[in-house]
Amino acid sequence: MQYSEGSLGRVFVLRMDHGEDLIESLQKFLKEKKIESCTALFLGALRDGRAVTGPTSPVIPPTPNFEAYDSAWEVFGMATVYPSVQGPNLHIHSAMGRGRQSLTGCIRDKAGVYLVVEAVLFEICGLAAERVWDEKMRLCLLSLKNQL
Repeated sequence: MQYSEGSLGRVFVLRMDHGEDLIESLQKFLKEKKIESCTALFLGALRDGRAVTGPTSPVIPPTPNFEAYDSAWEVFGMATVYPSVQGPNLHIHSAMGRGRQSLTGCIRDKAGVYLVVEAVLFEICGLAAERVWDEKMRLCLLSLKNQL
């Protein structure tokens, strides 16, 4: 196990409107406010995107199973952000529903806002944390300074 201790910094409340992209909007905001590490909670509705709903089979490295969603899906989820060599690295997981269908997974690439998405971002200061490419997993994994 790895860990790093930090403290709560700024808290932001965001509203993303119909037609905006959730991922693009969050990335732009992180850069503008110079947020390196944070967690975010969000709720609202999305359309026209795709999510990873697990691997196609349980092997390492995993091959992601993508599921597309369109039309309008209710959504709630959370994200973590840590620095990487490419800048703030956003990792979003959510649950979505439309009628009797549901989808849970890691939102990737794009996520169009339908009507509105509200988010609360909690900045974390003083962490020794970063996302680092792991060749074995073929993923950017969280790396923390201290180990138990």
